Amino acid sequence: MVYLCIFCEVIPDLNYLFFMVNIFAVAQMETTRKQILFEELRKLREETNAETLRQELEKERQRRLELEQKVNEVLKARAEEVSAAQQSTKPQTQANGADKRSHTVCSRLQKWFCDKFGEYVEDFRFQPEENTVETEEPLSARRLTENMRRLKRGAKPVTNFVKNLSALSDWYSIYTSAIAFIIYMNAVWHGWAIPMFLFLAILRLSLNYLIARGWRIQWSIVPEVSEPVEPPKEDLTVSEKFQLVLDVAQKAQNLFGKMADILEKIKNLFMWVQPEITQKLYIVLWAAFIASCFLPYRIIGLAMGLYAGIKFFLIDFIFKRCPRLRAKYDTPYIIWTSLPTDPQLKERSNATVSRRLQTAASRSYVGSNAPAGINKDEDTSRFHTTKRGNFHEVFNLSENERPLAVCENGWRCCLINRDRKMPTDYIRNGILYVTENYLCFESSKSGSSKRNKVIKLTDITDIQKYKVLSVLPGSGMGIAVSTPSTQKPLVFGAMVHRDEAFETIFNQYVKITSASSNSES
Repeated sequence: MVYLCIFCEVIPDLNYLFFMVNIFAVAQMETTRKQILFEELRKLREETNAETLRQELEKERQRRLELEQKVNEVLKARAEEVSAAQQSTKPQTQANGADKRSHTVCSRLQKWFCDKFGEYVEDFRFQPEENTVETEEPLSARRLTENMRRLKRGAKPVTNFVKNLSALSDWYSIYTSAIAFIIYMNAVWHGWAIPMFLFLAILRLSLNYLIARGWRIQWSIVPEVSEPVEPPKEDLTVSEKFQLVLDVAQKAQNLFGKMADILEKIKNLFMWVQPEITQKLYIVLWAAFIASCFLPYRIIGLAMGLYAGIKFFLIDFIFKRCPRLRAKYDTPYIIWTSLPTDPQLKERSNATVSRRLQTAASRSYVGSNAPAGINKDEDTSRFHTTKRGNFHEVFNLSENERPLAVCENGWRCCLINRDRKMPTDYIRNGILYVTENYLCFESSKSGSSKRNKVIKLTDITDIQKYKVLSVLPGSGMGIAVSTPSTQKPLVFGAMVHRDEAFETIFNQYVKITSASSNSES
């Protein structure tokens, strides 16, 4: 009972003790949390430098206030000076009005001049060049036809001008050519040639302006023929696209060939390729130089103008009508036609080398101990060789069989034997030769002579031009030869000079067959 009473008295003290312990624990946790927060705040201040930023901001504010005070003081001082000047110069405003206007005009002119000069100085500033790469358009049939038509339309004024000049020189219209000749000679005689050409250019521009405004004016000696304009096709077949590419390539080839001939002739004229022609030019240049040093320019211009008019209107007309006179007496035409191009020079050099080799071979042959009874043809056939040896040894023929003069080097082609099934035997690349009695094909692959083909001309039953791929335009690039030993004709395809080879083979075939038929009869 006593313990119970003691325990009841102690329980409130324990509760109070537990309560105080809890309060102390909470206070301890709060202090630790505050310490952590202060530590984080300190780190944040150190990282952001907030205090330094505040100090700099305060300094900037003070500077701004000081500048504002100074500006206000300056404005007040200027306002006071202006007001004082106005009060002192009010009676003299009318007298000094002209001076102020002149001063303002001079200041404006000075400012305008400074601005323009600054712009010009900026224009002369050096800048690095920008290397821009133009994007190339892909090949398109529609774009190709459009560019061809654009080129044709763009070149039409130039072609019309050339046609009109040739019509004047050819006296297409007698009255027009006579009037032009009289006006030109009169202008040259009086020294008005340059003003005349300038006036013609102004007149042409004026007419073009009226034509652009809708006027229908035709100023042409040769009547213009309107060509039918074909509407562009939207969808082209494969053969039409291929034919279009071939046409463009042919035109480009011919155009580039003509331009190359002109440039090569001019180059060879100045490079003394043919000394007798360049010597004439050399003498003419010296004569023109001496004349320009001693004669007045008026006389030189008069002589050149009169010569050009007589040459253009009279001499060229006579030479065009009389080709023999032109070939004998037209010096510029003779010089230009006799100038060689680079391919012609190459052919001449090759011909010269071949002649020298032939003469050397003939001399060595005459000096050697040739066996008796062998004629010239049999001997020259021994010296004709292919890439793999003598011709008659490669094809197992007699020594008197040699290629004809037309095909000494042969024609590159591919033999298509449609009787064979294996790809290696179906198509063979090589060279085709024609002799007096045989048609010989030499395979380009290394190996035995079994891959070569020899066809006797008398065994041929039919020979025709052949087109390997029917979808391609044109007549093809092959020759089909039929013999009794083959079920299908042998085709010699991919021949660049197909027509020349066909004519040679066919003529020799007709010659041999006719000779054999005559001998049998």
